[in-house]
Amino acid sequence: MTKKVAKPANGSSEKGANGKAGKISLAAYEKELMRQQIELVKLQEWVKNTGHRVAIVFEGRDAAGKGGTIKRITEALNPRICQVVALPAPTEREKTQWYFQRYVSHLPAAGEIIIFDRSWYNRAGVERVMGFCTEEEYKEFMRSCPEFERMLVRAGIQVIKYWFSVSDEEQERRFQKRLTDPTKRWKLSPMDLESRKRWVDYSKAKDNMFAHTDIKQAPWYVVSSDVKKHARLNCINHLLSLIPYEDLTPEPIELDERPPQRGYVRPPMDDQTFVPEIHHLV
Repeated sequence: MTKKVAKPANGSSEKGANGKAGKISLAAYEKELMRQQIELVKLQEWVKNTGHRVAIVFEGRDAAGKGGTIKRITEALNPRICQVVALPAPTEREKTQWYFQRYVSHLPAAGEIIIFDRSWYNRAGVERVMGFCTEEEYKEFMRSCPEFERMLVRAGIQVIKYWFSVSDEEQERRFQKRLTDPTKRWKLSPMDLESRKRWVDYSKAKDNMFAHTDIKQAPWYVVSSDVKKHARLNCINHLLSLIPYEDLTPEPIELDERPPQRGYVRPPMDDQTFVPEIHHLV
């Protein structure tokens, strides 16, 4: 299988003690991220105007940096055009449906970008490793998934799939950091803790998943994510290269002077309930 490599992001890197390029500097990272986010806004405008449909799948190990990359992609975009889908565990009713059924309703309509923060590939990963599906269900997924994605592509949906690859040492470091950060404790679910014990099982599952689903119409792209800033820039840079967008930015808007307001008397301020100003100008 041919390895797909995302083009490196532009930007300066700090030099390590050995003289080799190290992590990108914060200033260079923020500058390049801003440039890329401006391009994402242009891409959004093009998608809206052309009716293009994009489904982006983000998969990878726990703590691989998927969420942080998705956040940087979406934070400057219109949530009505670019939406994130992160489905919970299936309900009892959904477990009896065709496996792909609950994902189909979230696929993009014309002029939409849908980002799947984990996707139908749950069956090839966590369900396989944790024993949440039968052997026959797993084999059927491997047979039907490539056909499902080819069908989406034939229907005019551009399917883009990213796998975030993180080393076991870096994943462990991030897990340990979550233990001491109150704002990140929620990211450590019982499933995450169990996956930590099954590194090799997840590796085997990922290798088999790639062997069956790395298809020409919807190939897998691997993002090296041991350095989060590099992973974000490389992924966004690569995403921009895959969609043939043009700059359709509207002409600058000129605001007319506001007309004078007549016949309006503002109610007394004391009639309104204000949030207490704990923080205020001195």
